[in-house]
Amino acid sequence: MEIIPEGKHFRLVHESELPEILVTLERYLPESLKFHQTIKTYLNDRIWDFKFYVAKDWPDKPIILHFPGCTLAPHNNIYQTLGIFCPSAHIEHVDMMRTEDVLIDWQKPLYLNFTHIAIMNRLDDFYSKFGVMERLSGDIYVCNKLNADLELEPLPEDAEMRLLTLDNVQGIHDLYPANEIECVQLFDILVRKLPGLGIFRKDTDELAAWMVHSYYGAMFSMQTRPDFRRMGYGIRLAKSLTQLVIERGYTPFVVIRPQNDASRNLYTKLGYEKAFETCRVRMTPDCYEDSTVGTIGNTSYGKFPPLPQGECVVVSKMRRKHVPGESQTVDEGIEDMLAEKCDISSDEARERKTTTDEGIGEDK
Repeated sequence: MEIIPEGKHFRLVHESELPEILVTLERYLPESLKFHQTIKTYLNDRIWDFKFYVAKDWPDKPIILHFPGCTLAPHNNIYQTLGIFCPSAHIEHVDMMRTEDVLIDWQKPLYLNFTHIAIMNRLDDFYSKFGVMERLSGDIYVCNKLNADLELEPLPEDAEMRLLTLDNVQGIHDLYPANEIECVQLFDILVRKLPGLGIFRKDTDELAAWMVHSYYGAMFSMQTRPDFRRMGYGIRLAKSLTQLVIERGYTPFVVIRPQNDASRNLYTKLGYEKAFETCRVRMTPDCYEDSTVGTIGNTSYGKFPPLPQGECVVVSKMRRKHVPGESQTVDEGIEDMLAEKCDISSDEARERKTTTDEGIGEDK
């Protein structure tokens, strides 16, 4: 689709400007970590053709947008998925989003990947007048120094850890719980350019568990087949990949849901510390009409995958009501930097594309 050179308040960033933008973002670490690492990975490895926009008064108004928020966007419109960064100390600049009607069509559904809680709170009053914001909370944990003193038992003799290869790409994508929003080409490039690790059975060469480094410098997704859980594969993958990410010059971080004690305990053992709170958001206008799917009410989201209904919070005119719901989930893991524990063992799971939680669940 056509790339818009500038919006009402924002302008497209030329690639030559990105190194200087990195320097500016360093002033706002750790809040800016996700954007900082995404740009750094983009410059180093060009995983995907992302577009960045900054305020026309940048850096005096330090707000930056990232399109697309995921590699598969509804209707091939990259402007329906986005990321936003604005430091908490300058949160008033988020108000520019309210009147940004060139880059953003507020009358269509929008998807924001994990975004600082202060930014989403700032948007609440504005958006709740005409739509519903569904949130899924996640805490950012950052590893500034890997716990080198943590000793792990050796892998069983019938298992080995090794780098993922292109032969693993299609299978990983098929079983990835958010493959509706991340294309298989992304995984192909990730395996080619960034480190990814798997634990394999020696006798059958079966992939028992895997974890990859994402395009924003974080741990991406961890998945363990049910038959191989409680064997310590998760912490071995996380420790090894954390070390690889650090050696590549990145700062590893993960998103952990507040209620996921197992993941929090695992990553804190490795040296990760909580930095700030975020939420992933689906924004749906009160009534959105799409000729391909009809009229979409507030309870659905058109072409976007649903958030886990039982755990999300709806922010609307009634403000922050818990949604009692069913357990139907299609959890977009990427922006996405999740270490997810998913059941990837059966055809039923492949058909339902459900997931449990970010983190490693019971795989300790």
